Amino acid sequence: MSVLEIRDLHVSVETDQGTKPILRGVDLTIKKGETHAIMGPNGSGKSTLAYTIAGHPKYTVDSGSITLDGENVLEMSVDERARAGLFLAMQYPVEISGVTVTNFLRTAKTAIDGEAPAVRGWMKDVKQAMQNLRMDTSFAARNVNEGFSGGEKKRNEILQLELLKPEFAVLDETDSGLDVDALRVVSEGVNRAKENTGLGIILITHYTRILRYIKPDFVHVFVAGRIAEEGGPELADRLEEEGYDRFLTETAVS
Repeated sequence: MSVLEIRDLHVSVETDQGTKPILRGVDLTIKKGETHAIMGPNGSGKSTLAYTIAGHPKYTVDSGSITLDGENVLEMSVDERARAGLFLAMQYPVEISGVTVTNFLRTAKTAIDGEAPAVRGWMKDVKQAMQNLRMDTSFAARNVNEGFSGGEKKRNEILQLELLKPEFAVLDETDSGLDVDALRVVSEGVNRAKENTGLGIILITHYTRILRYIKPDFVHVFVAGRIAEEGGPELADRLEEEGYDRFLTETAVS
C-alpha cells in the first residue's frame, strides 16, 4: 500500500522582514485510501504544507523529510512529483492563456503515463468526467481557467483529479468560494475519484461544511505551524462548536 510520510518538517519563507519560519516540526502519515482533514485558523501553515509537498520554490525546507513509498520527494522536481503520483488542487487556480482545457489534460496525462492516451477513448473519458461534474462540454475548447468563475475553476481542478488518477491528492481549500450546489458536485467528484482509484487525500479547510460530503478518517488541527491536536471525525464536530480559540490561547500562553 502506498504511503506518504512527512517527518519533523520545518519550512520557512523569505519575506521583506527576513526569513520567517512557518512549519515547525510536522509529522503526518497518509496511506492510500485514507482521507485526512487539515484544519486550523488563518496563517497556521496549512497551505504551506500543501505547496511544500508539491514543490513550490517559494518555500525552503530547513529540515525534516517527505517520502512517498520510501522515495525522497524533496529531491524530486515538480514534474517528477506529479509522475510519482502527487496532485495539488490549488486554492486559487491560475489561468493559462493559449492552452485549451483539452490540450492541457492530454498533455498532462501523456507526461504522467509516458505515452499519449488513445484519442477516442480519452475524449470519451473527458466528456463523461465533465458531465459528472456538470461542466458544459464547451469548456473543453476554452483556455484553462480563462474567464472561469470561481466554482468553474474548482470543478476544473477536480476534472484533472479524476482524469489524471494520482496516488495522493492535496486539496487546498477546494471549498472556498463555492455555493452549496457547487460544493456538493465538487465533493462528489472527489469521492468518485477515491472510490475508483483508492486515492489518498489531504483535505485542507477552515470549515466543516465540506466534511459533510467528504468524510475524513482523521482530523488534524494546525496552529502556529504545528499539529496541535489529532483525532477522528468527531474532532471536526468539536471545532464546529468551539472554534479555534482554545488552541490560540494555549499557543499564546506557551
